[in-house]
Amino acid sequence: MTGVPRRRMVPAYLATGGRTRPGSAGFERLTVLYAARAEPPYGLEHEHERLWELLRPGALTVVEAAAHLRLPVSATVFLAADLVEAGCLNARAPIPRAQQTDRSIVERLLVGLRTLR
Repeated sequence: MTGVPRRRMVPAYLATGGRTRPGSAGFERLTVLYAARAEPPYGLEHEHERLWELLRPGALTVVEAAAHLRLPVSATVFLAADLVEAGCLNARAPIPRAQQTDRSIVERLLVGLRTLR
């Protein structure tokens, strides 16, 4: 069975420390996380350290980090909230979706550009 992905030996809920709610920071799936310091923080638990190491080179969304760590998004939110509260990570709200452009404005723009010829 070489094509079967490896299972986690430790259940994902243990990464949250048995808590049912993350800290004060509320994250969405597309919240952008990035490291707040260049040197590794001292005394982190293994899962926290894995998340910090993953984000050290650059920014990722919560859902991307969860995929890399092979953890559920909900467990990754707990880890990220802990690291943000400890000052090891920064979090930025996701970029809002762009609103659709009004078609009539685009048509008037095209007409104006054509008249400039």
